[in-house]
Amino acid sequence: MLEPFRGIVDGDEPPPPGARAPDAEELTRALAVLLKAQVIYVNTPGIGRSYELARHYAPFFSDYFACLGYALAVSHRDQMVSLTLQADGPRHDIAAERLRKDETLVLLALRLAYEEGLRDHRVSTNGVLDCTTDDLAERIRTAARSDPPEEARLIEILRLFARRGALRLGERDRTERVTPLGVLPGILVLASDAWLERLRAWSDAAEG
Repeated sequence: MLEPFRGIVDGDEPPPPGARAPDAEELTRALAVLLKAQVIYVNTPGIGRSYELARHYAPFFSDYFACLGYALAVSHRDQMVSLTLQADGPRHDIAAERLRKDETLVLLALRLAYEEGLRDHRVSTNGVLDCTTDDLAERIRTAARSDPPEEARLIEILRLFARRGALRLGERDRTERVTPLGVLPGILVLASDAWLERLRAWSDAAEG
């Protein structure tokens, strides 16, 4: 991968329209940002030109991450770049981490909320579903038949998933004691169909 990397840095590959070619540090940072976050958007804060570079140099990024077992996906509609893993391959993304029970429940609730939003045509043209922490808590009670985390812990968990591109947190309404959320299309990557199937299999085995 060193030769394609050097070709981009040296300007042998056409740079993004109206922009300069990245230097080695910037290109390395873009690779690291995407690997750490797994999902990034055009307006993800604090990532510099990482989204622009990943989208423009998609063939290089795709080949690079393929060496790590990832597939690169560029969604122009959602202005999103993401990494996915093969369903039957070794996993080293957030869904494979040792998530606590409450973290798993929140991730599941986010996925269910987004699916319901798609079904009910409540997802915006930008791919964002607006809801609140109360909505998530209710889904945990009804779908998982479990008590949701306390508010402070719930916000802590949501910040974890926000850093991975699943949602955006709004400002807490102190009167209503709820926090607005924007669930992003990256939730379908982080809580993938393969993850849901593994969750169901684990649940069935536990009940058996």
